[in-house]
Amino acid sequence: MSIPVIAIFDVGKTNKKLFLFDEHYQMVYEKCARFIETVDEDGDPCENLESLELSVFESLREVFKLDQFEIKAVNFSTYGASFVHLDENFKPVAPLYNYLKEFPAELKWQFYNTYGGEAKLARETSSPVLGNLNSGMQLYRLKYKKPELYHKIKYSLHLPQYLSFLLTGKTYTDITSIGCHTGLWDFEKNDYHDWVYKEGLDKKFAPVIPAYNILPGKMGDHEFIAGVGLHDSSAALIPYLVNFNEPFILISTGTWCISLNPFNNLPLTDEDLDNDCLCYMQYKGSPVKASRLFAGNEHEIQVKKIAAHFDVNTSLFKSIAYDQDIIKKLKQDQDPGLQPVSSHESAFSKRNLDSFKNYTEAYHQLILDIMDQQYKSTSRILQGTNVRRIFVDGGFSKNSIYMNLLANAFPELEVFAASMAQATAVGTAIAIHHQWNGKSLPSDLVELKYYSIPHPTTT
Repeated sequence: MSIPVIAIFDVGKTNKKLFLFDEHYQMVYEKCARFIETVDEDGDPCENLESLELSVFESLREVFKLDQFEIKAVNFSTYGASFVHLDENFKPVAPLYNYLKEFPAELKWQFYNTYGGEAKLARETSSPVLGNLNSGMQLYRLKYKKPELYHKIKYSLHLPQYLSFLLTGKTYTDITSIGCHTGLWDFEKNDYHDWVYKEGLDKKFAPVIPAYNILPGKMGDHEFIAGVGLHDSSAALIPYLVNFNEPFILISTGTWCISLNPFNNLPLTDEDLDNDCLCYMQYKGSPVKASRLFAGNEHEIQVKKIAAHFDVNTSLFKSIAYDQDIIKKLKQDQDPGLQPVSSHESAFSKRNLDSFKNYTEAYHQLILDIMDQQYKSTSRILQGTNVRRIFVDGGFSKNSIYMNLLANAFPELEVFAASMAQATAVGTAIAIHHQWNGKSLPSDLVELKYYSIPHPTTT
């Protein structure tokens, strides 16, 4: 007898994954693909949209052939700040521009000078000024730099909604994609910002529908229901929202360490925005206050430097255990004047590696420096709320030094490493749970490991 499953496409910048989950949200199938990037008309790297489309269709064809599974539903989560621009024939007319593409300085000045300045726009849209990472600016750039292309665009769909369109033929906009550092959404008015209407960009967007809506999907002889897709950071939060009722912060760690507080309704201040705070939108339409830290990227860069200096393999760093005595020594020797370079670069980048006895000591100092930034980043969205728990998922949740230092940094809170295989994909499936799954949501989706505050031993 076939197992009823939901197929989830989880599209990251590097890995493109397809999962099948059964009705208990146990993963029963996984496939991963990577594509070589292509370039846009300016020679800048960008996603190979054609390869991605082919992968979606080919992957689905493969799983439809598997007799042991009955695919009831399909949904999508992808990285944000990425538009697919469609013409009146619903064909892509432009590359999928990279959100790291440099934004023209004179156009940035023109935009913010027209609409009241960076601080005002950032505050009203809950989006730090991030250039192309504010996906609304991508469309603004096309309007003024490539008007012929701009006029060909009927709809600009964020990437999750484009993948949904491929299987449903329906064009929609999802609130988790439009509400995530796009610069498009006025969180107070709960509508597109005035600048979007004044520039006529609203005409380029498909109707907004909730992330839990479904559409009829078809591929060959196979019929199923399909979701409209979600932004990946919003999707990763869903398993925690359905399993835990008490207020919490989730620190989702990877290349970025994003602290998410769905229980903080305070408006962002100018200081918050200057320190990389923003709002995401959860799948039911409520804002989620968040702060970002480029700590995973910093960790990767500095580990390579430590490994090269001490002539060891980077794989050794995965098994370094927390050593309280090393931490105590490093804190005693701390130079109080040494500060982080920026939110993207810790104080460790300015340290002399010759001052450390070995790679273990140097690595403890790296995590101490990252934790200094993490404490400040997470504290920004903790203030004014009754949160009592911090959950950490992703790479740093398996790092005993990071987790013990986090417990020390927040002694008044319960700190847990959360074990949740493929939280983004599971959250994307749960978003349309009631539409495809007749069983109750499991109450044990997330496994927790508690980290208590280490106390000095006494003799």
